[in-house]
Amino acid sequence: MSMRQKKALVYGATLLTIGLSLVSLITILPKPEVAGAREVKSNKANSSNAWLAASFPVENFQGYTSAFGYRRSATGGSNWEFHGGLDIAAPQGSYIRNWWAGRVLKVGDRNACGTHIIIKSGTWEHTYCHMEGNVEVISGRRYLVDRAGGIQIAEGQNIPTGYRIGRVGMTGRTTGPHLHWGLKYDTNYVDPAMVLREMFSQQQIARRGGSTINAQQSQVVIQESATTGDSGY
Repeated sequence: MSMRQKKALVYGATLLTIGLSLVSLITILPKPEVAGAREVKSNKANSSNAWLAASFPVENFQGYTSAFGYRRSATGGSNWEFHGGLDIAAPQGSYIRNWWAGRVLKVGDRNACGTHIIIKSGTWEHTYCHMEGNVEVISGRRYLVDRAGGIQIAEGQNIPTGYRIGRVGMTGRTTGPHLHWGLKYDTNYVDPAMVLREMFSQQQIARRGGSTINAQQSQVVIQESATTGDSGY
């Protein structure tokens, strides 16, 4: 077996693992009537085959540890809290990659999200929390700096898809190393697991030789709500 065939086999196995993990995760998402979730109305954002250009956000993927939606407090207690993202486990120090090309909207390190970066791609915003490093001001400009990882990202910087933007850490409110990955479309929260499922689905269709993916094959549900805060990471 050639090296190229071995790489293709490993990559295919990784995609299968991610896909199976997503199927398992989506089946255990909290039910609104159980979690006391707020009422929502849904519409759909069609994306044709654009998801093929997106990047999975974490290297050394291990699994999904906390789903999007209402959940019990991650740090103890009986209160329900809204978890506005998907927690993706990976060894501490694993590199985080930019999901979609865009501009850095904000870097920060002073809240429950820990050291984090928010990137805007058109009407989408993607947030990456609990990263290694800290924020520094250099010549009047704010940077996310992780010297050990060779990372220095500035607010306002344009970042291509798949670019390494940081490393998995334990900053902020967290009980273990993971990436909290949050998505918003036109200011509304989106379940990242659904986006990853569409990415995975389109990759499988493309690998089976399907060069055209119509809107019915790729739809992401957008939930609109009066709830705008994210109390849990």
